[in-house]
Amino acid sequence: MKALIVCTSVSHGNTRRVAEVMGGVLSARVMAPEELDPAALAGYDLVGFGSGIFQMSFHPQLRDFVRALPSQPATAAFLFSTSGLPEPPFRRYHRSLELLLAQKGFEVVDTFSCRAFDTYLPFRLVAGIRKGRPDVDDLRAAHAFAAGLRLRMSAL
Repeated sequence: MKALIVCTSVSHGNTRRVAEVMGGVLSARVMAPEELDPAALAGYDLVGFGSGIFQMSFHPQLRDFVRALPSQPATAAFLFSTSGLPEPPFRRYHRSLELLLAQKGFEVVDTFSCRAFDTYLPFRLVAGIRKGRPDVDDLRAAHAFAAGLRLRMSAL
């Protein structure tokens, strides 16, 4: 299985740490959107897309990258994110990117999220929330998630 992870991690490196753990399990390179030609994704069996959550959505840089992707044959994908706050039931963080990927020919096979250190306003006023996250347990969960993906993909 040939895998790639596209990751935008701009604030504290939280999402990159999660991506590196997943990349190790999947034998996948972790690259930022600006390091990739969107057409290059066509050669992969599994592509991960992840970022921190900003204003209840994936980072604009990652969303712009996905919008620029050419349509392609069905390709398996997964989404992952880090955020200071849990996802509210009225605004699912992953849903809009999942729909956009579907328009491009990707099938999102699973999603992962965990808490992370967050200094976005107003949290900056109190030196941030979720200090120390992602922690060992979060990274262990990311590892288990990726191992499950690898197993499912090898069964196909």
